[in-house]
Amino acid sequence: MTSNRSTVDVAIVGLGAMGALSAWRLAARGAKVIAFERYRPGHDRGSSHGDTRIFRTAYFESPDYVPLVQRAHVLWRQLEEESGADLLTLTGGLAIGPRDGELVSGVLASAQQNELPHRMLDASEMSQAYPQHRLDHGDVAVFENEAGFLRPERAVSAAAARAEALGARLMTETQVTSIEASRSGVVVLTSRGRFEAEQALITAGAWTSKLARHLHLPLNVERQVMGWLAVTDPARFAPQQFPVFIRETEHGRFRYGFPTTDGRTIKLGVHHEGGETDPDSIDREIHDADVKPVRDFARDNLLGVTGDMVDARVCMYTNTPDERFIVARDASVPGVTILSACSGHGFKFAPVMGELITGALLDDRAVPAIIHSA
Repeated sequence: MTSNRSTVDVAIVGLGAMGALSAWRLAARGAKVIAFERYRPGHDRGSSHGDTRIFRTAYFESPDYVPLVQRAHVLWRQLEEESGADLLTLTGGLAIGPRDGELVSGVLASAQQNELPHRMLDASEMSQAYPQHRLDHGDVAVFENEAGFLRPERAVSAAAARAEALGARLMTETQVTSIEASRSGVVVLTSRGRFEAEQALITAGAWTSKLARHLHLPLNVERQVMGWLAVTDPARFAPQQFPVFIRETEHGRFRYGFPTTDGRTIKLGVHHEGGETDPDSIDREIHDADVKPVRDFARDNLLGVTGDMVDARVCMYTNTPDERFIVARDASVPGVTILSACSGHGFKFAPVMGELITGALLDDRAVPAIIHSA
């Protein structure tokens, strides 16, 4: 096996959302970066695909996330400017559910604590403003201005391309088998040889536990299915008319949806509720049971959405027990840092996480308390 001696500062393993955006931010700081990707940036084998991902600022999970997502917003716009790609569309966002439920109360807490523009809508106001939704008795909605959707494949590809333009070396279609300590830092063993670097950053998503098995990180990989249902009047579901939404059901579960991006369908999804899986043997076939919850939700809660499932795709969530992200150091290989996991809500944070990990690797800065640090 060949050996590639190098004065590389950081070797990145995985060019999904976290890896590609970290590569961009590191390269922008002048770090010498080499990045390995098993497939190609923007692929559909992991977690950063499916045409759209929700961007939201009034974060129901915790008000502490708001400063991070606000910084991410700035960085997404910067990446758009640098790359010329259209990545973020603001539509506003609706949080729909019981007034005292986890979603609505959490969105209100984040909006009020961080002085974010928002407004409450009762069932009557919703029927006037957004007649596509049918509300249950006792449901209300919160509209937040600073929400919309990102285009994940474009975003990952744009970040990887910008990193490369800034001097990063991208090794695509290259599988990393292990990372070992060396006298000068780390050695990354791959299907295309050995590569040396001062530090390594593992951003492998669902494959993280396989590369860092000895750390026993509390990561669970979950199979998720998203579907695209045909609509009867696409104009009513255009981004200007139909904001992104999350809805908490009467059973405390979550459904989410987007305006049309193709002029004939809208994308809907079930948040969590998927089965545990292995990223190398995941079932990528779509079954009736996969799409039934989405069809049932559309039938009961949306007007003008048919049961015609035009498309459906499989992706993966890599979850921690409390759904926070992880920045972990590998004590057995001191030069290795692990950045994971999106837990089904992390894509929007990718550029700010890349910025934070850049500070941690180059300046030894601590990460915010909302992120697990180990």
